[in-house]
Amino acid sequence: MPIINDVNIHLTLSNILRRQGIGATSARPEMKAITKELLDEIRKLHLLKPAFAYEIYSITSFDHDELFLEGNLTLHGRLLPAFLPDAREVSIAVCTIGPALEEKVTEYSSGKEALRSLLMDGIGSAAVDSLSQEVCRFMLREASSHGYQVSCPLNPGMPGFPLKEQRQLMKMVPAPDIGLSLTKSGIMVPRKSESMVFGIGPNMKNWTQAERCAHCPLYKFCPYKERVER
Repeated sequence: MPIINDVNIHLTLSNILRRQGIGATSARPEMKAITKELLDEIRKLHLLKPAFAYEIYSITSFDHDELFLEGNLTLHGRLLPAFLPDAREVSIAVCTIGPALEEKVTEYSSGKEALRSLLMDGIGSAAVDSLSQEVCRFMLREASSHGYQVSCPLNPGMPGFPLKEQRQLMKMVPAPDIGLSLTKSGIMVPRKSESMVFGIGPNMKNWTQAERCAHCPLYKFCPYKERVER
């Protein structure tokens, strides 16, 4: 069960502010200056510890709302067989930036430094976004090395892929080895983490960002969504 710790993530001021619902051109100079200070603090204190764990399983069969894998494992949700019909394997991946940045967010919040807490949290969200993209690139290289293609990631909580499947995914990879756990309600700890399922096969469809957005439960409300052209 592979674990990858040496992950380079890329943070830009525009992506961080975007996570606050703010455009880089409209952000106040004070906000930009504080964000840059926080980035320096993150580097100095090594608050980001990006890592991911993954495992690849062969698919044995499909049902209308189930995916059957080697080892008598099953993933539930109509989205999986519907959008991975050409997959021969699935890769289960979990990733996290670690707990240190979240602890700093709490520290700022407790010290009544609301703006720094908000901006630090936005940096953490942008860092997870970047880490997820790196996981996708890694999976593409992994699939390509075997002559296969890889799908875009599917995440628990998307329509047709119940959030409760998070618990099953966490059992299928060495999540504790990168410091990941679940609360009783199924929330990942640390919170700045993500779980993903990729389809792997010779003819996999790779969704556009707009197609992924269309299947997100926050689609109706998200200010960052991209629309599918009808």
